[in-house]
Amino acid sequence: MSIVDFEKLTDNEPDRIPVIPSAPMANGDSIPTAFDPKQLRAGRLQRLRAMMAEQGYAAVVLFDPYNQRYATGSRNMFGYFLRNSTRYIYVPLDGPVILFEYPGSAHVSTWLETIDESRTSKVVWSAVNQRDNLSSDPFGVEIAELIEEHGRGNKKVGLDRCALNLARSLEAQGLEVFDCMQDTLHCRRIKTPEEIACLAQSMAGSEAAVAEVEAAIKPGVTENELFAIMYGDVIRQGGEFIETRLLSSGPRTNPWFNEASDRVIRPGELVALDTDTIGCHGYYSDFSRTFHVGPGRPSDYQKSLYRMAYDQVHHNMGILKPGMSYREIAEQAWKIPERFLDRRYPSIIHGVGMHGETPLVAHHMDFDRFSKDGILEPGMVVSVESYIGEVGAADGVKLEEEVLVTETGIEKLSRYPFDEALLGKEY
Repeated sequence: MSIVDFEKLTDNEPDRIPVIPSAPMANGDSIPTAFDPKQLRAGRLQRLRAMMAEQGYAAVVLFDPYNQRYATGSRNMFGYFLRNSTRYIYVPLDGPVILFEYPGSAHVSTWLETIDESRTSKVVWSAVNQRDNLSSDPFGVEIAELIEEHGRGNKKVGLDRCALNLARSLEAQGLEVFDCMQDTLHCRRIKTPEEIACLAQSMAGSEAAVAEVEAAIKPGVTENELFAIMYGDVIRQGGEFIETRLLSSGPRTNPWFNEASDRVIRPGELVALDTDTIGCHGYYSDFSRTFHVGPGRPSDYQKSLYRMAYDQVHHNMGILKPGMSYREIAEQAWKIPERFLDRRYPSIIHGVGMHGETPLVAHHMDFDRFSKDGILEPGMVVSVESYIGEVGAADGVKLEEEVLVTETGIEKLSRYPFDEALLGKEY
């Protein structure tokens, strides 16, 4: 199976790709699996500009590569620009979208219909040559000139992330500068039909990668070898990278968050993983599974952990419905037995889009510390989390499902089967 990434095509390729209209799948569910890439980009930019109008922005200047891709479909040296905030995109409420690009690489994005103009970044060398003071003033002057031209007197500009001196350079030009990251994430919480199709394709690729991992699990293999299989298959499926290295075995499954290592896996142990994958089209796929390592059967204790995690995920999926407040979700969530509370997962659900997104709904005892109340809405995609492990024990179980919130409830995006041997006995 190979998935074409429409957002990485060259300027000669887009018109040669047939557009397949979205349609219900053969089994009757309503999750689309095909999309028009131009509609994908247009729908996201429209949502972003609707947010800008609501919040009163004349323009936003996007440094975050995820927001850049959301606004335009443009991706260039993604990992590099996660570290170096030196590429930016100017999006006015009205007027041309302008890409300020790394020298010599504008051709990667200028074929996109969402990019009206490209210029060279004014801050491209600042991170490596310590030239911030030399680059910030030209940056501020140029953005101020654009807002003067397109803003109709409005001076409010949003920055999603940048160096402090760049914000000050805009203020020095008389602009009103605001952090727009939360506004942008709030805008992105509702997925368009085209985004849902991207998420479904990304999930299919990640599921194929996990199947390769499961097939390779045997005594003598290392965690790193399994992680390499997963990563390689993600790339083969058209995915991009994996944000974490959450694949662990045996006593390293408890507590959670141990990263893949050179540990050799032994018979009778558990292997747990979390996909955390930026998959095809730049969309996240996030589900977790735990497997038993043969030969032999899992212990009663391992099965009891697995059953609790399974019940937690399925109970919490079962309560989700549109219109429900985040606090209601926390209050109605599966009650974690006391001896497992210390190692509970930080969230009950979290949003999914181009990465792990808003909302984050924490457990009731953590809600006021980590969460802000809101409403579950149709078009949101969320992952439902569980980790079951207790202090002093050898094993832990991680399970997670990804679901779409619909008008009436939820539909599952993740379809990977659970381990039947570990589900074999009630606790």
